[in-house]
Amino acid sequence: MGEEHGDVPRWKVHSERTLYEHHWVRLDQVDVEPPGGSRWWHHVVRLRPIAAAVVLNDEDCVLMLYRHRFVPDAVAWELPGGVIEEGESGADTAARETEEETGWRPDGPIEPLVVFEPMPGMVAARHEVYVVRAASRVGEPADSEEAGRIAWIPLEDIPTMITNGQVAGGGSLVGLLYLLASRSVKR
Repeated sequence: MGEEHGDVPRWKVHSERTLYEHHWVRLDQVDVEPPGGSRWWHHVVRLRPIAAAVVLNDEDCVLMLYRHRFVPDAVAWELPGGVIEEGESGADTAARETEEETGWRPDGPIEPLVVFEPMPGMVAARHEVYVVRAASRVGEPADSEEAGRIAWIPLEDIPTMITNGQVAGGGSLVGLLYLLASRSVKR
């Protein structure tokens, strides 16, 4: 990402203005001109960066939360994660959110796994996913509204759960699929 590719036509941004702003989200209107096209106002949603954690234990299980999300009105499994706060690194956020949401504190190194933008044509929402290979139980989750259930799910069950629509959220899906794909490549 960020590399220059001289042979790829680029969109020109003439100006932009903010239509709405909140701590978590900003809606901008951007005056753009696509290559060979005409100028128009494009809407862009800008979200705060997110960090999530794939926390694994010695039995090759992943720590997940089973929760309801009101926007799609669905209940599914997710990785712990949340908004990267000002002055905080993605790794720090992944560790903090894991402990707050699950009551498990990551032990050892928190390693970068994958960084992605889920909808780069309309939404700026950097997602960082980290992998942690051990955690210690330190108590109950700090925020009771974050999870309906917390469980260690066998990593081998994840592909079937994804196929059955039991895993939700871009960070969870990309992080888990990336981990599984990188394992199969190494074998």
